Amino acid sequence: MLKEGIIIGDRYEIISRIGSGGMADVYKAKDHKLSRMVAVKVLKAEFRADTTFVSKFQKEAQAAAGLAHPNVVNVYDVGEDRGLYYIVMELVEGITLKDYITKKGKLSVKEATSIAIQVSLGLEAAHNEGIVHRDVKPQNIIISTDGKVKLSDFGIAKAINSNTITANVMGSVHYSAPEQVRGGFSDTKSDIYSLGITMYEMVTGRVPFDGDTTVAIAIKHLQEELIAPSRFTPDLPFSLEQIILKCTQKNPERRYPYIGDLIEDLKKSLVDPQGNFVQLTPLNTSAHTVIASSSDTAAVRKAARKQQSESRQQRMQRTTAQTSSPYHEEEEEEYNRPSRNRDYDDGTDMVSSKLEKAITIGGFLIGAVIIIILIVVIGNMAGLFNRSSSSSDAASASASTSSTAAELEENEEAEADLATVTVPDFSNYTLAEAQETANSYGIGVKQTGTQESSEVEEGRIISQDVAAGDKVEPNATIGVVISSGSNTITVPTSLVGLAQQDAVNALAAAGLGSSVVSEASETVAEGYVISVSPGEGSSVLPGTAVTLTVSSGSATGRVTIPDNLIGVDQASVVNTLSGLGLQVSVAEAYDAAYADGVVTEISPAAGSSVEEGSTVSITVNTAPDPDSYISQAVIQQPAAYTGGDVQLILEQSPVTTTIYSGADPFVNGVYSTTIYGLQGYPYGYLSIYEGDVLLDTILLEFSPQ
Repeated sequence: MLKEGIIIGDRYEIISRIGSGGMADVYKAKDHKLSRMVAVKVLKAEFRADTTFVSKFQKEAQAAAGLAHPNVVNVYDVGEDRGLYYIVMELVEGITLKDYITKKGKLSVKEATSIAIQVSLGLEAAHNEGIVHRDVKPQNIIISTDGKVKLSDFGIAKAINSNTITANVMGSVHYSAPEQVRGGFSDTKSDIYSLGITMYEMVTGRVPFDGDTTVAIAIKHLQEELIAPSRFTPDLPFSLEQIILKCTQKNPERRYPYIGDLIEDLKKSLVDPQGNFVQLTPLNTSAHTVIASSSDTAAVRKAARKQQSESRQQRMQRTTAQTSSPYHEEEEEEYNRPSRNRDYDDGTDMVSSKLEKAITIGGFLIGAVIIIILIVVIGNMAGLFNRSSSSSDAASASASTSSTAAELEENEEAEADLATVTVPDFSNYTLAEAQETANSYGIGVKQTGTQESSEVEEGRIISQDVAAGDKVEPNATIGVVISSGSNTITVPTSLVGLAQQDAVNALAAAGLGSSVVSEASETVAEGYVISVSPGEGSSVLPGTAVTLTVSSGSATGRVTIPDNLIGVDQASVVNTLSGLGLQVSVAEAYDAAYADGVVTEISPAAGSSVEEGSTVSITVNTAPDPDSYISQAVIQQPAAYTGGDVQLILEQSPVTTTIYSGADPFVNGVYSTTIYGLQGYPYGYLSIYEGDVLLDTILLEFSPQ
């Protein structure tokens, strides 16, 4: 295992290990020459001295280096440094299709079809370059974070025109074509078979052939019929099932001849899910399940035992830890059998003697028809037949030609429609939601930028570079701009009523500026904030200057005594009244209904208009002296009382104390209260006033507490 920070090839700095397989470890690295992140696959130490493994490792690079396609993991570089053999590849952040299937159980039809199309496009690029992948499986298919599907690991790829059958060429046995299992010649149709098995797993969540050993699975590929995927997914469209069945035919000649034909049918299946357009070559009438011969079975088992024996020591050296990286290589036992100079034959193309006779008779009949046609053509040319029919024949031919041209035009239009995808509207989607929706349409979505927005929530799409409703090619990628949210600041609350400088400091702390406007006020003390613009709690840009309207005092020489001063502490009330240009007179009295030290009375009353400089009297609640005398007074309502405001005033010479001032205190004609008197004064006179009218005076007796 390479340590972080090591530089190989004089340019690739190892960052971390992201995957490990049977032959190689994969590292995330930084390419210092091109300033980009890459994936570096390094052959494991136990294989560096083995020329076979080194050759196989280098073959992967040679096979993939010539490919440059959006659906193939690109190879950038290959080299050797201090005995380390490495391949530099495109770094794809994402998840393997195998992990994705495991996570979801089974994929939707549209999602599976989209992935199959993209993998097919990658295979088509490889086949066009003369390369057969030979290890197509979900573990070697990566779904990137932007929804792009990429084919990786050309580790056992070979040239299409190579007829040499070498040992250990079979990929993962669950996905291997019968000709690969038997060690026969494999070509592009082998990749189509493996892709068919992969599609089967995508739509059903399971592989069609499984077993306790890889030998058992290999034999099933040879002799068992594939269970129709609709058995496990009843709502599977007819056309997609037929595509899968055609891809997985045991006889290569009954599969798609070219990957491009498969792509066309996959596109059609999206438009016509229940269409019957997939052409399956019919089986002969005597076809039956093929049983692998004893020699075939023995060859598979012998190859398995041989390879197990040869590689047991190497496998013991390998680590069993596997990571969940997209570059993970699943280890499978590989099998081969000795080369045979014969065509592939799985038994399904054996022709019975009856069929041979039918073919012979059919050949004679076809020959006879051809002879008759030649006689008619020659006769027409020689004028032997009725010429009167020529004009009608010509007209018929013209009409037929016209009809054929119209049909061709309609077919071309239909094919054009099949080859495009209508772009959905991704507005207000999250990137993940948009990618999931796009994948169901067979296209991709990637983020191309961010933009501030006060209307679109942070993390949701503001715009897309291809308008909704426009048509694009399948597998096209739509760029989207994501909202970074509103870059605004909230104007602080509780600014109104603060002193000017305190308000300015609060705005500065919030990252806002301030400007001050003076305004006369009869109710707000001079130098205090009357109002704020924009209002408290408003959202504004950073640095915005908030206007503070500050009181310049009274403009008329008169002041209105503010509301809400009762119950406020003495110091605050004095500051407020003094700020209005008023004098303050303070008296003390005890009232059990208020806390100690707060104002219980104010005169003139709140809301009164007085001249500046006038004196306002306030009464502050003061707890009684613990050494004072007490009287539990029960005061009868005076007969002359008419229901107005009442004042109860205690006189203990030389001190006069207001005991109560306010609305009618009498309940059922009685007012009971505790009255505190002066220490050492056993008596006092309590006067009862209604407004300014004295209603009664009673003598109270006090005693120590």
